[in-house]
Amino acid sequence: MVGQATPSVGTRHYAHVRLAVAASGRRREVDPMRLCRRSKRSSSCGSAAALLIVFCAASAISARAQSTVLQTAAGGVTISGFNPNWRAGFGNVNGLGIGAPAAGVSLITSGVSGGVLYTTPYNIVVSGAGNGNRAVVRAYVSTNFVHPTILQLTSCYPAAICAAASSYTTLPTSSAAEIDIIPIPGVLNGTYTASLGLFVSNLNGAGAFSGADSATITLHRYAYNGSTLVLRNTDTLALNTPSENVQTAVQLLLASAGGLTISPASDFSTSFGSVNGLGISPASGLTVVSASGGVIYSTPYLITPSFSSFSSTTGTVKAYVSSNFAHPSILALEGATASGGPYTAISTSSGSPTVFTTGAASATAITRYLGLFTSNANGASAFTGSDTATLTYTLTVP
Repeated sequence: MVGQATPSVGTRHYAHVRLAVAASGRRREVDPMRLCRRSKRSSSCGSAAALLIVFCAASAISARAQSTVLQTAAGGVTISGFNPNWRAGFGNVNGLGIGAPAAGVSLITSGVSGGVLYTTPYNIVVSGAGNGNRAVVRAYVSTNFVHPTILQLTSCYPAAICAAASSYTTLPTSSAAEIDIIPIPGVLNGTYTASLGLFVSNLNGAGAFSGADSATITLHRYAYNGSTLVLRNTDTLALNTPSENVQTAVQLLLASAGGLTISPASDFSTSFGSVNGLGISPASGLTVVSASGGVIYSTPYLITPSFSSFSSTTGTVKAYVSSNFAHPSILALEGATASGGPYTAISTSSGSPTVFTTGAASATAITRYLGLFTSNANGASAFTGSDTATLTYTLTVP
């Protein structure tokens, strides 16, 4: 028996799967008038004022010399733009995480509820920092997605610990609630790698969305002297190059359910082993059901449809025998919803496949029973030997 789900992403609203059947620090303010009052000569006042101007200019230069630059990290998406405005993007995404992500993007599905997490590393290059002026970086989403229930930004630092979904923290949408990227006590000059995450929901029905969206993150770089944080510079990262493009997605999987083993490969497969028209000595995992003109060898199995970003919450699962046995009068594939039947022949026509259900919910397994009718005929039409057939399953979501 076969099948690997052939996923579909984007405008296609169906998925195929085949089943072959074989028998993861503070500045002091200086008042120039106080300097004047300390001298009896007016020239001293002018000199003091001049000293003040020099002091201020030197301080301003020091502040500007402290900077943060965002750069493309090894294995990450491309970051472009000019300081302090940067650009990047995740590109095509979907709530099932099927299909290949954009270059520089990785996918986390384990430990993620209600969708998947796309991630990418990026570099923060710090300069102008010192032991009494260490760099602390905080961030928040300054312009959120138009569809915040579908797309949410998360952050993790350092990148070396960012392989698990639990390592990521949701980025807030308020500057007052900004979170640490590089936390206190801060860092000295150097390149530091963080990871940016994009949660994509697999929601269907009301509230579902597919299409382009974008958001902007604001990063604040602070100087920390051991007790006080002083804002030194602000950077923005606009996720619009490319924009996040949420696609519809469908997937159909088959699995074992205590009967015969369903093996995944390029397609799924199973084997009924040795069978006979009298139902003698069935292979492990098989049940024999009486039938007119022979017997039916039966095995339970699971069909799991999954889909995301559709307005509909249900889909239709169908199947047909796309490659029949060479001896169809002796061997025939049938289906049932219960072990004891009733069993009905599965269509051999792609134009009129057998409908298993029209109310399939996403990520909800359907238990079905696959039967192999084996004739007990003798005489000229009798057959002994091996034979194979293939079933093709289709999931359609309106």
